[in-house]
Amino acid sequence: MPEEANEAQRRQWNDEVRLSGWLHREPLTATVTPTLLHHAALKGGETVLDVGSGGGRSAIAAAGQVGPDGEAVGADISLPLVALARQRAAAGGVTNARFVVADVQTAVLEGAPFDVALSQFGVMFFDESVTAFANVRAHMRPGGRLAFVCWQSLADNPWFAGASLQPFCPPPPRPGPGKNAIGPFTFAAPEHTAGVLAGSGWSAIEVTPYRQTVTVEPDVLLDDDSYLRYLGVAHDDLAEARAACERHLAPLRRSDGRYDAPLAFQVFAARN
Repeated sequence: MPEEANEAQRRQWNDEVRLSGWLHREPLTATVTPTLLHHAALKGGETVLDVGSGGGRSAIAAAGQVGPDGEAVGADISLPLVALARQRAAAGGVTNARFVVADVQTAVLEGAPFDVALSQFGVMFFDESVTAFANVRAHMRPGGRLAFVCWQSLADNPWFAGASLQPFCPPPPRPGPGKNAIGPFTFAAPEHTAGVLAGSGWSAIEVTPYRQTVTVEPDVLLDDDSYLRYLGVAHDDLAEARAACERHLAPLRRSDGRYDAPLAFQVFAARN
């Protein structure tokens, strides 16, 4: 039987351990929100679709920029993250941001057509990328804008210790028929990503690279045992896997125990 769209991602992003790991990493990824919104160039009264909205911080920030006459709609495949986003919006008194549980690769969303679609590290997990970006485009007004942020290459992001865990984890499954590989660095190559966007009908495609260094607490970069087990590390290998991560990150460690994480990311912009 063919695998449903993003079936594995739906399971993972509703898993308590995976979500705990995401929340630890959020202080790192949230630092790019101002850069993303700069490229989105939001105006008062516009409607915004946040693709893979996670805990809602970027959608809530977008809602602040479009003002009370505009609206931001955050869509995410994770029920717990959508619940967190709703809690954050309510706690901040934000009434023009709403959040829905939806897979933007296939869903038809209320509120279309939108003026702007944006995403903060959310689009790299679609298992049919061309289909997903085509569906996003179908929700846009003519001339609507797209802006999303994704990582540059793994080699340019030494804060990511995942490569040091490869000897301790099973290899990722091969994509099924009609599917593409997914993961944090799926869109690292600008030519590939521009091709995906063009193949889904977007035009005026531009990419802007950025580098910045962020100081973070150790638990932002170092995963705990429960997350290492979630990744497939055997119990007997936990100590060795932790040590491998610590060795990988040692050049980034400060004298106060925190880490200086050099981030290499890029913002893609396009038009419908």
